[in-house]
Amino acid sequence: MDYVIEMLNIRKEFPGIVANDNITVQLKKGEIHALLGENGAGKSTLMNVLFGLYQPEKGEIRVNGQKVNITDPNAANDLGIGMVHQHFMLVEPFTVTQNIILGNEPTKFGGVNIKKAEKEIQELSDRYGLRVDATAKISDISVGMQQRVEILKTLYRGADVLILDEPTAVLTPQEISELMEIMNSLIAEGKSIILITHKLKEIMQACDRVTVIRKGKGIGTLNIPDTTVTELASLMVGREVSFETKKAPAEPKETVLNIENLFVRDTRKVDTVKGLNLDVRAGEIVGLAGIDGNGQTELIEAITGLTKSHSGSIKLKDKNITNLSPRKVTESGLAHIPQDRHKYGLVLDFPIGENIVLQTYYQKPYSKNGVLNYKEIYEKAKALIEEYDVRTPDVYTPARALSGGNQQKAIISREIDRSPDLLIAAQPTRGLDVGAIEFIHNKLIEERDKGRAVLLMSFELDEILDVSDRIAVIFDGEIVANVKPEDTNEQELGLLMAGSNKEKAGAE
Repeated sequence: MDYVIEMLNIRKEFPGIVANDNITVQLKKGEIHALLGENGAGKSTLMNVLFGLYQPEKGEIRVNGQKVNITDPNAANDLGIGMVHQHFMLVEPFTVTQNIILGNEPTKFGGVNIKKAEKEIQELSDRYGLRVDATAKISDISVGMQQRVEILKTLYRGADVLILDEPTAVLTPQEISELMEIMNSLIAEGKSIILITHKLKEIMQACDRVTVIRKGKGIGTLNIPDTTVTELASLMVGREVSFETKKAPAEPKETVLNIENLFVRDTRKVDTVKGLNLDVRAGEIVGLAGIDGNGQTELIEAITGLTKSHSGSIKLKDKNITNLSPRKVTESGLAHIPQDRHKYGLVLDFPIGENIVLQTYYQKPYSKNGVLNYKEIYEKAKALIEEYDVRTPDVYTPARALSGGNQQKAIISREIDRSPDLLIAAQPTRGLDVGAIEFIHNKLIEERDKGRAVLLMSFELDEILDVSDRIAVIFDGEIVANVKPEDTNEQELGLLMAGSNKEKAGAE
């Protein structure tokens, strides 16, 4: 069998942890090969070894049958290996073209020939159906488009093997479908793809084979036609996983969050939230369903104090919290699992233990007369890390060293532990594996059953339908429908999210 890439018996260690323990992965030419595992199982580490960011302690790598030594990413690029990282490596003020040619600039008379580069990049984009504007600024394009820029960056450098690390974690359902088409067009052009993911439906839909990793060890490689979602889930987690959240019917009580006639403007003075009305009651989970870009991000930022409202009111248990600072909002009884965990959820260079008290570090017992009590801080962190199964070498490890899913679990532990009156969970399971998703869903339901109000914003329609007691559909900055999960389905929700059937607005 001819393999384009062979990683044979790879071992990679970090202080106090074996990330990859004797793992073998073999990639055939022209296949999409999934690398499946829990958060922190060692998937990204293994691919960082292939891309030359890490050097393995043991094992060998072969490219087209030849043993190679990949000392750095430039060596990987020279061998035709490109990687699109989970958190993009783009310079926001630069254009698409400037980002793609960075470090590899075509020159003319001693200067950068930007026109030639733009032409080449536009041709590449059109050839693979990426539909990227080579002259656009990174700061002005969507997350989905930024990912396409990262793919273009690897193609521009001549990659024949593409490693995609959790590529769908930040995408809307529409963008995920488009990415699948792009992957198929890459395969049709003779490329080979390694897809790091823990989204089982996507593996079944897009991949040819899958290698499962659990706690740093290779569990095995399976052909997709010969396996099932249930089998893959149990191989990945090491136990049976329930895909349906078990919960008793909600018993909503008094209104906790009351939003009336809310308007929010963006930096261009354009209304993104337009006269929106929404209630969330104690003891219920309200799912906020909408296509990305319809005002849900701005709505949550306004509730949490991250952005100012233009007009209207936001009340939390009858207290007006409109335009209060984030800390004042938090102290009023609100917890927030943010959509962007790096921008709003963590201080990446702080130890994970200190991140876990970011909302309470100035209060007793963590602080007295302005002096931090590190003993109390780290004791609290250890307890939450254990309860929420945050995989980290220790509490002193910087947050940025954890996998995306473990960063997310740390944020969720911090926010839920404070037992707020209102829990806002924006994309709470983004980047989490099935075992962790099951755990988080159960935590949200536990909060509901304790009489808390929960507002869940998610682009995963199956999550909205599975966890919510009531679904508020947002379109063009307004709530256009209120529906019960048992009375609707993905197709009807999709239509409502696209703006059809507006007269259903407000129907209970």
